[in-house]
Amino acid sequence: MSDDQPTSAPGLALARKLNVLLDTAEAEGRKITFNDVRDAMSAAGTPLSRARWHYMRSGSGPAVKKVELLQNLARFFGVNENYLIDGEDELPPRVEAQLELLASMRANKVRNFAARQLDGLSPETLLQIRDLIDEQLSRGDSDQP
Repeated sequence: MSDDQPTSAPGLALARKLNVLLDTAEAEGRKITFNDVRDAMSAAGTPLSRARWHYMRSGSGPAVKKVELLQNLARFFGVNENYLIDGEDELPPRVEAQLELLASMRANKVRNFAARQLDGLSPETLLQIRDLIDEQLSRGDSDQP
């Protein structure tokens, strides 16, 4: 097997989930560094190298088969252990929409937006807001409100 092979769908799904969790933590005011993750994983008995963390976040490395590592990462981020393992315990659509909106807001350098202000909005509305932000970013209209 060559390192030049395309990334796997499970690897990309894990990368997306990890990056959404990192974006959400940042939106909540917690900047999580590799050292934070490494120290937590070491304390939990599943050491994690910088290279492996990079591969996991980019989806470019071999599939992660060590269930205990994925469970410990889920605990670290405060989500159900199965969220990172098998994909069957997906976050509810509304929560996914909020997380995607927060990621878009981060890309647009929107700061100090309280996630609780989104309570009561439908997943469709949250996705429309995200799409509007993405549209503004793609046009480069940084002076527009």
